[in-house]
This record gives sequence, structure tokens and C-alpha cells, in this order.
Amino acid sequence: MIRRQSIYIVGVLLIILGFSMFFSVAWSLVYAEGDLIPLLQSIAVTVLFGILLIILFSSKEKKELSMHDGFAVVTIAWISMVVFSALPFYFSGTLNYTNSFFEAMSGLTTTGATVLGHPDTLKIEDLPHGLLFWRSFTQFIGGMGIIVFSIAILPLLGMGGVQLFRAEVAGPTADKLTPRVKQTAKLLWGIYLGFVLILCLILKIEGMSWFDALCHSFSTIATGGFSTQSPSIGAYSGLIQWTIIIFMFIAATNFSLHYYFIAKGKFEYNKDKEFRVYLGLCIIFSILFFINIVSTNQYQINLQTLRHSIFAAVSILTTTGLSTENFNEWPEISRTLLFFILFIGGSAGSTTGGMKIIRLILVFRYLKYELRKLLHPKGVFNITIGNKNISDDVVRTTLGFYLFYIFIFIFCSILLSTTGLDMVSALSASAAAIGNIGPGLGTVGPLDNWGHLTDLAKWITSICMLLGRLEIFTVVVLFSRSFWK
Repeated sequence: MIRRQSIYIVGVLLIILGFSMFFSVAWSLVYAEGDLIPLLQSIAVTVLFGILLIILFSSKEKKELSMHDGFAVVTIAWISMVVFSALPFYFSGTLNYTNSFFEAMSGLTTTGATVLGHPDTLKIEDLPHGLLFWRSFTQFIGGMGIIVFSIAILPLLGMGGVQLFRAEVAGPTADKLTPRVKQTAKLLWGIYLGFVLILCLILKIEGMSWFDALCHSFSTIATGGFSTQSPSIGAYSGLIQWTIIIFMFIAATNFSLHYYFIAKGKFEYNKDKEFRVYLGLCIIFSILFFINIVSTNQYQINLQTLRHSIFAAVSILTTTGLSTENFNEWPEISRTLLFFILFIGGSAGSTTGGMKIIRLILVFRYLKYELRKLLHPKGVFNITIGNKNISDDVVRTTLGFYLFYIFIFIFCSILLSTTGLDMVSALSASAAAIGNIGPGLGTVGPLDNWGHLTDLAKWITSICMLLGRLEIFTVVVLFSRSFWK
């Protein structure tokens, strides 16, 4: 059963979430566009509800959280944060609650799918700056995970956070950079925040306003995808687009590699198998896109076409979802490749979504292992990545993850098709939602929006976003009968 201590933690996180809305209040005061009262109402409701949970579920028991508690806290906290993060949109009258929930879920899970731009909603540019900032800021919160952030303060409440860290951090294993999880959380957030500030400064120098620079820094480093403009990054200069490409690539790289380079001066990137594969995939897909689209005679062989090719490859592979070009109109070969990239994702231990490249490597190593065992039944072979032997438990968990991922994708695609979506749109919407990518193909392309989906389809894709962000097992385990015994 879920202990009182777990709900108490959720209350603490809601209070943090409520106070984080004051950043949006500042922008609302600057622009005075009528969104101040909805933001203050949202802060009051969120903070008061968090205080109520703390009062009702406070306990003298301050024990280390078990893995059981970690799964419960992470899932309940994420759902609770989405529920309350939707309030600014809803209280302002900009969106109904279904659309507000969808937009908040898309932000916190760093998916980047939006309902804005549909005839029934405002255009992105018409949203008041306070709400527009909150929309972008939800990506900042979800990028590294507010749960990881809470690890740094939970010890002050007498509660450790090792199990929260294991449940939140992506990838087959969650290696700690330091012996203490509190230190690890601070290091991760320090690097994460540092990248946001550096990118913000660069974008400002390159011509963006401070507001746009900050919002796009959130989107890029969180690999989120929300933009303050309907054409996304296509509304800005080529120099800005190259800058975004570089930082999208950095954001989807394992943050432990950044830590070793920044804090210890060790250049470990070239030694990391996952990073080498990640870099190789970015280069290969960029070249394939470039060759394919220039072969149609609709694009010239120049630096601009190459930039569009690289941007699309890096944006989708890193699950960022920003765009400079409507790749929905590219040739069939490129669109087919883009569809398969929707499943890959970037590196584990980063802010990216998708299946993660390390899992892809592990599955191919396992297939190679099975072939060798078939040829040499009595041989003794190990599955290794780098110099590490991979245990059978990790292999089984990875294969199980792949099966769950594909099953959910298929099931969601079928459900979306029953709501009226065509096959291409249903398949790509399902893949883009569970992969936390945002744009897909068909009617959910990079220059389209998700506002035309039915309410049922929006709730289905919202659930998929949550499953993808929390690596499926963290949520699915709550539906196990043994979990509640």
C-alpha cells in the first residue's frame, strides 16, 4: 500500500510547483496582458492543496523510501503536477480543461505537442506572455525531472531519495556520479541550468529577445519542443538554427559525460559506446535526408538544405521536436526514415525520450549473442557494452521494455484510428506521444497542431506521454496486483 510518507512528499512537490509559477507572474506584470489573476489563482490553489496534503499525511515515520514507494511517488507526483500545471491555461479561459491538461502533460513530459493554433484555440503568438512563459517553463521542470530536484531537499525533511532517483532516471541502469544521491541531483541540475543559461545568452546575442531566448533555451535543453512562434525555429536566422542544433545534440548526450568533462576535465565522450553510436546516427540520417531531398529537384545543393537536413535528423533523434522545415512534405524515403527515428531517442541519462540508444545497442548485442549460441551451443559467451558485462537481469528488463513499448504503440495506434485519424497520423501520433517527440507525420506534422484530435484522443496520447516519460515500468507496475499486497 502507499504510505502516508509518499503522499506527504507529493504535497511538498506541489508547493514547489506552485511557487515556481511566480516566474510567470513576473512576465505577466511586465507585459500586462490580463493573465495575472489566473496565474495567482493557480498558485493559491496549488500551494493550498500541497499544504493540505502535508497536514493530512504528516507522519513521524522518516524511513528510507523503498523501491515500492519510489514508483508510487514518481507516478502520483507527475500526474498531480500535470493536473495543477494545467490550471493557468484553464483559469485564463484560453483552453478548456482537456486541452489544458494535454498542453501541461506535453510540457512536463517534454513532448512538445500542442493544441494551440487550432481554430478553436489561440495561435501561439497570441497567448499572453505570462502563460506562454509558463508553457515553456513546464519543460524546464520536466526536463531533468522535478523528482530529481526534490532529492536535494528531501534529506532536509529526514527522508532519503535513492529510490526516487532509480525510478526517475532513464536508461537500463541509474549510475550515481557521486556516493550521495543529494550531491548527484545538485550536480545534474547545476549542469542542466548552466546549459540553459549559456544557450539563453548566445541566442540573445544572435538576435532573439530575452523572452524568446529563455523560452527556447528551456525547449532545447529539455529536448521539449515548444516554441514561441508557430513556424518554430524556422522563424529565426540560420545562425540561430545552427546553435539550436548543437545544443539539442548536447542535451541528448548522457549528462554523466558532461559531468566528467566539466567537473573533472576528463574527455570521456569518445570512449562511450552509446555516444559514438549516437553521433554516427545523427551523421548518417542527416546525409540520407540531404541526398534524398536534393534528388527531388525541389531543393538546391547548398548549405541551407544541409542545415534543414541536419536539423530534422538531430531534432527527431533527440526527441526535441523543434523544426525549421515541413518535413511532412519531404519524399517518401525521408518520411519513412523519420518515422523509424521516432522510436530511437537519444542517450540514457539525458533529457531525451524514446527507447534510448543504449537499449538499441543492447538488443543488437543480444541478437548477436543468440546467433553465436545457435552456431556454438556449448560455447560460453557474455553480452558486453564497452568493458562491462551486462547481467541477465538488465537484458531481460530491456527486452521487456521493448515489448511493452511496441505493445503500447500498437494499442494506442489502434485506439487513435477509432477516433477518426488516418493510418499515417494515428501511427505517428502514437509514436510521437510515447517517444515524447511532439511532431509526427500526417495531420500531426511539424507545422500542424494536435487541436483537431478528439477529446478521447487527447487523453489517450496524454497517457502515452506519461508512460514514455517515466519509462513505462514506473507507471505499469502500479497496475500489478502484487504491488498493492
